[in-house]
Amino acid sequence: MLLPLPPQSSKPVPKKSQSSKIVPSHHDPSEKTGENCQTKISPSSLQESPSSLQGALKKRSAFEDLTNVSFEMTHETLYLAVKLVDLYLMKAVCKKDKLQLLGATAFMIAAKFEEHNPPRVDDFVYICDDNYQRYEMLSMEINILNVLKCDINIPVAYHFLRRYARCIHTNMKTLTLSRYICEMTLQEYHYVQEKASKLAAASLLLALYMKKLGYWVPFLEYYSGYSISELHPLVRQLNKLLTFSSYDSLKAVYYKYSHPVFFEVAKIPALDMLKLEEILNCDCEAQGLVL
Repeated sequence: MLLPLPPQSSKPVPKKSQSSKIVPSHHDPSEKTGENCQTKISPSSLQESPSSLQGALKKRSAFEDLTNVSFEMTHETLYLAVKLVDLYLMKAVCKKDKLQLLGATAFMIAAKFEEHNPPRVDDFVYICDDNYQRYEMLSMEINILNVLKCDINIPVAYHFLRRYARCIHTNMKTLTLSRYICEMTLQEYHYVQEKASKLAAASLLLALYMKKLGYWVPFLEYYSGYSISELHPLVRQLNKLLTFSSYDSLKAVYYKYSHPVFFEVAKIPALDMLKLEEILNCDCEAQGLVL
């Protein structure tokens, strides 16, 4: 028997720009144009407003600063860039002193694929603190595309998250929490092999549990195609990842989602392990399953 569509909420959803900085926007945050999440001063902007750049010309030298780049970048670009790096490293060897070049170039390729107005090559050279020359980045771009055989139309978890959220009509705060959970996995090798669709479903499932919205679980199960028993092992791993995130040395994602623009979802505590097991057991019992 097919599940009915969940009722569309009549309550208007606040429209916020999904940005790592406060950037007012009148676009729907559930749309790609409203999910821009990144900002940074680039060489292409130096000629536009010199007076606004005072004190803002500090050089960037780390890969994590790519997510803070005055051109705007969508979440899809970030996810695709990380995926390109993962796939490349599965098939080729990259020396340690070229890893930053690899990351920046993958980001450039992802931007060309996802962005309406991608940044220039010189912008990405600048992001790397001029550690590399323009020709090196172009050479790395050719190398990546050759290794991947130009197959860069890769499904990423962010696409599935948006789809699932629309199907069950979840509110923006719950969706943002699931995005935070999913984005945390970009920093972990353990999740490289997970299917994007399954990772997205597990991230949203954990967000529903954390927000005490378990009554939406059957709809997620129906529209994702994954049974809850398939998702539970991954949900446990994700909850553990959140539990120990405060001890992680990589804080960029946590700080980003601690901002009011993202509803401060990073400050929502992870579920207690015993409480999570109780919730999972209740779900399984409701379906006649045994963990």
